[in-house]
Amino acid sequence: MSQFSLYAISPLDGRYRQQVAELAPFFSEWALMKYRVRVEVEYFIALCRLPLPALSGTDESVLTRLRGVYQHFSDADALQIKETEATINHDVKAVEYFLKQQLQNLNMPHVAEFVHFGLTSQDINNTATPLLLKEALQTVLLPQLTNLLQLLHGKAKDWLPVAMLARTHGQPASPTLLGKEILVFTERLQMQLQLLQQIPHSAKFGGAVGNFNAHHAAYPNINWLQFADDFVASLGLQRSRYTTQIEHYDNLSALFDALKRINTILIDLCRDMWTYISMDYFKQQIVAGEVGSSTMPHKVNPIDFENAEGNLGIANALFEHLSAKLPISRLQRDLTDSTVLRNIGVPVAHTLLAIKNLKKGLNKLMLNSVKIEADLDAHWEVITEGIQTILRREGYPQPYEALKNLSRTNQQITHETLVAFIDSLQISPQVKHELLALNPFNYTGVIYPPPPNPNT
Repeated sequence: MSQFSLYAISPLDGRYRQQVAELAPFFSEWALMKYRVRVEVEYFIALCRLPLPALSGTDESVLTRLRGVYQHFSDADALQIKETEATINHDVKAVEYFLKQQLQNLNMPHVAEFVHFGLTSQDINNTATPLLLKEALQTVLLPQLTNLLQLLHGKAKDWLPVAMLARTHGQPASPTLLGKEILVFTERLQMQLQLLQQIPHSAKFGGAVGNFNAHHAAYPNINWLQFADDFVASLGLQRSRYTTQIEHYDNLSALFDALKRINTILIDLCRDMWTYISMDYFKQQIVAGEVGSSTMPHKVNPIDFENAEGNLGIANALFEHLSAKLPISRLQRDLTDSTVLRNIGVPVAHTLLAIKNLKKGLNKLMLNSVKIEADLDAHWEVITEGIQTILRREGYPQPYEALKNLSRTNQQITHETLVAFIDSLQISPQVKHELLALNPFNYTGVIYPPPPNPNT
């Protein structure tokens, strides 16, 4: 851990820095400046190719070199922008001045005023932000979620034959298959990932109040609406056509809500795995040298699932605030979204941290078949559902009540108890044989086919 990390206020930049560092190219201050430069450069190039009269004939090699400014954006470039911002107290204007200097360096000072031509800061911010978020999701978070889904798929396939006592309301219930219980989570995650990927990444690009006032005043014969649609689409985004000075953030809010639902599913998974470990259905691989408790030497705690659950909770609290706050802005614009947007990487980072810990925890699990089988064998009462249902089929009078009276005594229902009960029934030998064949190990319902590979 670096000395800087020791003094970081946020654990994401301190204790957990190495685990979330891959998000820095998307959500750091450096990254925001780079994405702003990228949008400004691509906008200038789009004006050259429109072309605006003053920009017609611009050499393509010069444009290629200009594009290299953001492709090779450096720490020195970022520091130069920050130094300018410290003087003028405006972050986007500092980017504009930086790019005008780059045009000076490219011997193009005569076109420098077409950098940020007709734009307001939010045309840049509300294009750079969804772009960096989209690329962060595609590059980092979605691959991690896909990897987690594949890990769960593998566990489900391995554990599909394992009969296990189910618990509803915390009490013993009809047996289930451990692998099927994991498939519950893979199906839920797949469905939510599909919904997440259907949400457009929207950008605002329309001038000071969304009407292209300055653009239209300067060049009234140009179809600026079509230009902006095409320009934003070239970045892989979808332009919101009717806006104020800022993006309305409705799709961004939907995106955060979708991530929140995914995280809620993962919290559910964490709690179930934690409970199975507490029930001794799983042992955990011991890591040499690790300490589970400062006072109890025997402890091997489910810390990975606990860490994941905690980080998912923080992420969801922030996603909830972002989703509720961002779509609201007074009249044509207030500044409350600006500082809030700077935090969108925080819940994404907590989600990433949680996914990594969840995968770590899953990879430590070792099935404790002895305990699982002992629990099944200790609860023969769970097959009374099957017995009374077969008796219903046969027209036996009040079978539910008969099994209720048997199973709700203070005595433990054992195999022997059920054999004696079945022998006392006035039913055919064939049905008796069918009932006697039931046990907690085979009363698991339909046989699920091996799960297909997850398609995300």
